[in-house]
Amino acid sequence: MNQAPQNRAAATDDARQPLPGFQYARAQFEELVDLALSHAKHLGAADAAAEVSEGAGLSVSVRKGELENVERNRDKSLGVTVYLGKQRGNASTSDFSPSAIRQTVQAAYDIARFTAEDPVAGLPDEADVADHHLDLDLFHPWALTSEEAARIALACEAAAFATSRRISNSEGAGVSAQQSHFFAAHLRGGERGRPGIFSGGYASSRHSLSVAPIAGKGANMQRDYWYSSTRAPQDLASPEAVGRYAAERTLARLNGRKIATTECPVLFESPLAAGLLGSYVQATSGGALYRNTTFLPDSLGKRVLARHIDILEDPHVRNGKGSSPFDDEGVRTARRKVVSAGRVQGYFLSTYSARKLGMRTTGNAGGSHNLTLTSRLTQPGDDLREMFRKLGRGLFVTELMGQGVNYVTGDYSRGASGYWVENGEIAYPVHEITIAGNLKDMFQGIEAVGADAYNYGAKTTGSILVNRMKVAGS
Repeated sequence: MNQAPQNRAAATDDARQPLPGFQYARAQFEELVDLALSHAKHLGAADAAAEVSEGAGLSVSVRKGELENVERNRDKSLGVTVYLGKQRGNASTSDFSPSAIRQTVQAAYDIARFTAEDPVAGLPDEADVADHHLDLDLFHPWALTSEEAARIALACEAAAFATSRRISNSEGAGVSAQQSHFFAAHLRGGERGRPGIFSGGYASSRHSLSVAPIAGKGANMQRDYWYSSTRAPQDLASPEAVGRYAAERTLARLNGRKIATTECPVLFESPLAAGLLGSYVQATSGGALYRNTTFLPDSLGKRVLARHIDILEDPHVRNGKGSSPFDDEGVRTARRKVVSAGRVQGYFLSTYSARKLGMRTTGNAGGSHNLTLTSRLTQPGDDLREMFRKLGRGLFVTELMGQGVNYVTGDYSRGASGYWVENGEIAYPVHEITIAGNLKDMFQGIEAVGADAYNYGAKTTGSILVNRMKVAGS
């Protein structure tokens, strides 16, 4: 019976101690937000939102065995949004002094006064606001010194050079350790601190290791890269493994050829296949839908991908790169099927875009959360070698260049390089080609998805085989 007061006191003390690597504690952030919202209320605003954040990190790069750059970053920001009925104003500052915060709130208030009314502007509906916040294990600080970071990067690059004498140069290797935390809260009807009025925040981290070796000489020079990115430093691949794999990828591209213009099946390597998933998200996001700047308008309930394709969104994966207990507006997130058997089951909507469309928010203010694309046809043995067999004769793409995607029409045209496949086996590397098609046809034409699932940011998919695309060569 006597433990509860002690536990509450301990929690309060913890909130007043900055987390490792930060200058500000959670309690200090709460006080800053309180000041901003209190001043908004004092000015006459019934509704307002405030968020305060801090980020810190270290990035170190090396090249050819020498240290190139050491960069430390530390930033902080407080943003406030004031609603005067259907008028909205926003302002931000990096000065956390009380006078600066009051001036920022005043600026947001003044902007709102002179902004035209927007009938859908406003805080999220009370029924959508997150009322409890899951601990998703997103914060794993890395107490990394610049000397340790340089040692790791040098080991990674050295492993690439040691793979073969044909590794002749390097674009460098890098190590990055980044972390941030925030706290946000709402003022609704002049009230705070009750269900339906958002208040919350959390800390997160993201660490990475990468290298880009160069092989060959003159016209036959080629480069490739590899990396590892995780929330927890202990989950990173070893520098030796990253360096060796990057070198092997680079060596495989030597003696590339041009090919004649043709039409053929195209197999996207899994990291690039995640880009196709990103294109789907873009086309079914609220902003594109209500502006009518998408090639998939009014697609809810319609089949826009091959019948065997499913897409799952799961914001609550522990330690996931795209995990979050609530979105950027404080709306609760939930696991859901986005696509089932090729049919669209839901869009990616913020409160604002949902209201513009006459719908309800899906908790995607700020983007999607841990998307996984799968095929009902995929078997456990469908590794990359088996995907080559399914491809038969065609192009295996491992690098894309340019931004040639028109999201209004779906037209897709990208510079590419990769490998020509004959009889289910890699025949030779190819370069200086362009692949083209239309995303509507490409989505419908997905023949297979590999079991070689790869997580790229907040998206996971295996390699994707598209039945036919135009390949422009010599």
